[in-house]
Amino acid sequence: MRMVVWGLVLLLLVLHQDIWFWNDGTLVFGFMPIALFFHACISIAASVTWFMATKFCWPTGVDDALAPTPPAGEKGGAA
Repeated sequence: MRMVVWGLVLLLLVLHQDIWFWNDGTLVFGFMPIALFFHACISIAASVTWFMATKFCWPTGVDDALAPTPPAGEKGGAA
């Protein structure tokens, strides 16, 4: 799955350079320029890719190892 996430990141990097929409005056939904719509879609795809990266590629146990532990003899929890 890690290779899929890297592939999506590279694909998004290439697609972000949208020179094909620079001079296109087409409107999407009757009001939004197609270049702006394309960048909105790229932003959504980037957020999905970031979610996948944190879900499938985040190392396990890192958060637990960095969590503070109470000193010996004290109980953890809210005071």
